[in-house]
Amino acid sequence: MQGKLPTPDGQVADAPAGNWVDSRAPAFARPYLRLSRADRPIGTWLLLIPCWWGLSLAILSDQSPRWEDAWIALGCGMGAWLMRGAGCTWNDISDRHYDGRVARTRSRPIPSGQVTVLQAGLWMALQALLALAILLTFNRAAIALGVLSLLPVAIYPFAKRFTWWPQVFLGLAFNWGALLAWTAHAGALHWPAVILYGAGISWTLFYDTIYAHQDTEDDALIGVKSTARLFGAETRHWLKYFLAITVSLMGVAVIQAALPNASVLALVLALGGPWAMGWHMAWQLRGFDHEDAARMLTLFRANRDTGLIPLIFFLAALLA
Repeated sequence: MQGKLPTPDGQVADAPAGNWVDSRAPAFARPYLRLSRADRPIGTWLLLIPCWWGLSLAILSDQSPRWEDAWIALGCGMGAWLMRGAGCTWNDISDRHYDGRVARTRSRPIPSGQVTVLQAGLWMALQALLALAILLTFNRAAIALGVLSLLPVAIYPFAKRFTWWPQVFLGLAFNWGALLAWTAHAGALHWPAVILYGAGISWTLFYDTIYAHQDTEDDALIGVKSTARLFGAETRHWLKYFLAITVSLMGVAVIQAALPNASVLALVLALGGPWAMGWHMAWQLRGFDHEDAARMLTLFRANRDTGLIPLIFFLAALLA
């Protein structure tokens, strides 16, 4: 297995060059920030964006924006950073015996010796406790959902050992914010949020299958499963299905959220979100090449914009 080895200063192989962790963070903090993937912010965006989808559609549904919604949006941002960091730290602890055998991941802090498992565990606990402090400012139903989210987070690192569909478990964890943020505003969970959650899971299958194509050769050697390995040369066809499911479910979620109280103009604007998102996903499909790992990473990172596109339309609908 060939690939980048850990650099003398501990930079992770797939981190963007010149990122703030490697260039500006204090040296003592860098291994811990690398555990949290602070040098690769795309994951935080992918965790946060469904939260903002859920919040904006909840406001669209009852047409009653409140000042507390600003705190929900900000709290979701801080919570996404912390819980993504805690989840990634848990992932690295769980995968420490695998990461050292994969070219892209052997430079991570645990397999490269930058931190011990105990240090990583303490760092994970600190991030989780800070996230809990934020969660406790929400209503009781949202708090209960937040605690329940720990279940898919805990299971995900092990999913690739027993199923060819670990991306489903990642989707369950990464899109939980759509349920939580809706409930934080509305006080209860309703069907539009559940359908939106399904759309997010399908979107995760889309982008994380692209991401997993970077590691298919190493994964095959060590017996790690993924949708990328399962689909192989047929991946493009499966991505088309995920695109269609994502757009369809998000469209249904928008209709169900908007119909009770929103204006026709607001409904039309909000429906522009899944439509435009679908076009951005189609653009990714045109550039898809499962044999080009660098291209796969670029397309994966483009999904920050994919997720922000419908949010722009949802916000426009709120102003209509």
